This record gives sequence, structure tokens and C-alpha cells, in this order.
Amino acid sequence: MTALSKFSQFTKLALLCLLLLAPAVASADKDKDQAKVRKASSEALARLYAANPGARSAIAGAKGYATFSRWGMTLGAIGGGAGKGLVVSQPGGKETFMRFVEGSAGLGLGIKKYDLIFVFQTQSSLNSFVTKGWEGGSQATAAAKAGGKGGSLQGAASVSPGVWVYQITDKGLSADVGLKGTKYYVDKDMN
Repeated sequence: MTALSKFSQFTKLALLCLLLLAPAVASADKDKDQAKVRKASSEALARLYAANPGARSAIAGAKGYATFSRWGMTLGAIGGGAGKGLVVSQPGGKETFMRFVEGSAGLGLGIKKYDLIFVFQTQSSLNSFVTKGWEGGSQATAAAKAGGKGGSLQGAASVSPGVWVYQITDKGLSADVGLKGTKYYVDKDMN
């Protein structure tokens, strides 16, 4: 047997081993990624509750919520960002892992990190967010109450019927929520 033939057999054996191990590695990575998103979600909720204790009852009375820890960057006339998040249906706690991408135009320079917490007051708004995804194309200003449904949404911005959003920055609860050019969708690799 020649050295090239032995190398070829070794290469085939190595590739076979990699193919057999890939699902186990992917599963471990998936579990690790899910744990990171759950932790970020828990931390975002803790920051929200510290800034606005009334948000706890609003979320507890909702059909579900979603948390996204976001970062964005603007360099000159263009900007963008990307990240992951978690949707939790209530009652029951069914989780759906999601992603988002965003783009923006306008002059600026910098990096911004913040959390968005969506509150879904209706089952249809929650289902639509998860099954169809969502495209944000609005800028909203906060200060509302939910007509007695789901507790106080003071500090949240209404972004569509039955959907409210809290935005937490390093300075606390933000009065405006910018969702321009943002697309939310299910992360097929993490679900």
C-alpha cells in the first residue's frame, strides 16, 4: 500500500468520524446557545423590574412576552445590528427562540446596547409574532395604561394592536422605542 493510499484511507476515516460526531457537537452547541439566551432574557427582565416594578404584573397578566438583548452600530450614514431573543407563551411557559436583524440610515457614530421586552396582550398578537415574524418600522413614545388588562404598562410603548414594548438602556427605562428597519424571525437552528 502506498503512502498516498494510506493517507486517503486515513482522510476518509477522519471524515467519517467527524460526520458521526457532528450531531452531538451541534446538540451541545444548541443547548449552550439556548442557555445563553435564557440567561440574557432573565437579566433583561430583572433590569426591567428594577426600573419599573409595575411591569412585573403587566407581564404576569399577559399572554406572553419576548426579550431581546440588542446591540447596534452606526458608522457614518449606515448602521445595523443583530441578535437573539426568547418568546415565552403564558400560561405554560412554551419557549420559542428568535433572531433579529436591523438596518438604519442617517448620520451617526457609535455602538448602542439595550434590551427590548415585548408584552403580548392577545393570543393572536403573540401567535403572529412567532409564526409570521415581525417587521418594525416605527418609532414610538411611552406612557400608557392597558385599560385594566394585564396590569400597568406605564413606561411601555404601543407598537401594534395588543403589543407593547419596554426599552431598557444603561440609563434605565427609555421613553422612546426605536424599531425602524428591524426584522424578527424564528431561529430554526435553536428550536
